[in-house]
Amino acid sequence: MKISVRNSAPRRATGELMGVALLALLILIVLPLGLDGFRLNMVGKYLTYAFVALGLVLCWGSAGILSLGQGIFFGLGGYCMAMFLKLEASSPEATKIQSTPGIPDFMDWNQLTELPWFWEPFHSLPFTLLAVVAVPSLLAFIVGLAMFKRRVGGVYFAIITQAFAAILTILIVGQQGYTGGINGITDLRTLNGWDIRTDGAKQVLYFVNAALLIGAVLLCLFVRHSKLGRILVALRDKEDRVRFSGYDVANFKIFVFCFAAALSAVGGAMFTLQVGFMSPSFVGIVPSIEMVIYCAVGGRLSLLGAVYGTLLVNWAKTLLSESFPELWLFAMGALFIGVVMVFPNGLAGLYQQYVAPRLARLFPRAVPRVGEVIPPPTAAE
Repeated sequence: MKISVRNSAPRRATGELMGVALLALLILIVLPLGLDGFRLNMVGKYLTYAFVALGLVLCWGSAGILSLGQGIFFGLGGYCMAMFLKLEASSPEATKIQSTPGIPDFMDWNQLTELPWFWEPFHSLPFTLLAVVAVPSLLAFIVGLAMFKRRVGGVYFAIITQAFAAILTILIVGQQGYTGGINGITDLRTLNGWDIRTDGAKQVLYFVNAALLIGAVLLCLFVRHSKLGRILVALRDKEDRVRFSGYDVANFKIFVFCFAAALSAVGGAMFTLQVGFMSPSFVGIVPSIEMVIYCAVGGRLSLLGAVYGTLLVNWAKTLLSESFPELWLFAMGALFIGVVMVFPNGLAGLYQQYVAPRLARLFPRAVPRVGEVIPPPTAAE
């Protein structure tokens, strides 16, 4: 039995790499050639959510940790980038009509007379890029340390992360003079002097975003096929056995939670660059739950499935919102119920059950057999 499992690993790896190549072909070549600039920019926005879905595959699918607050980290990454862009757009020359030139407009409206101390470092682009990853990861570390060291998990952890999302939203809205309030941080124009509002800039940012996403998929595949990935699966299935084997379960959970937070933050930063604003509407409970739905529809055990699920759900959301805006929330609820009841393994599960067997008969050496797309590697490998 062990020999057959080991022999299946190269075939599975080959199939996954083929899947990554097909995804790269789709988002780097097919979609840019087939869509106009407006639609391509919308797809770029969808792909920023895919970073969150990838993190959820590792956190929820591999380790069994369901977080209903990933919007926190998506929003923090976006706000860090927005702070840099807003400071660049708030030069003394551009804000000379304000009561206090040189500070963001919403601060002037709220009678602030100087830039807050925690905004000062965001004049630096290198610091901003570091903060995009470090700030959300630090918050995830604090939350994970407080929860996992006390063995808080399951539905309790999910509810707590949801509560944190609500708290952060209230904090952002309430501190309008420092955060822009309900409107968020808007009127973002340039990145180191490069106008990000032009069609050419949006196209460049799309390709940067797509390339980063492909890199994130490969990095997640590396994690899943490493010893760490096998331990995460063991944590999901038999946590007590892993603990009794001498591993510090809490440390592994903290790591994967921080890793998922960092991925979400990168997506948030790219969202800010492509869309041109960031607001608390992307931080709260509703967007966090939608991000879980993206992962569930694609398949919480499949990295590639999570990306396709994100694209599919957001495309459906846009289509229904344009044609039948009042029906979208009902459609989202029906979609979530359908995923749970009809195909709990999402699109990846449908592929495994119906498509993979036929492809395996046509390409027996290149396509992974049924059962080898998901679940991820077990400890036996």
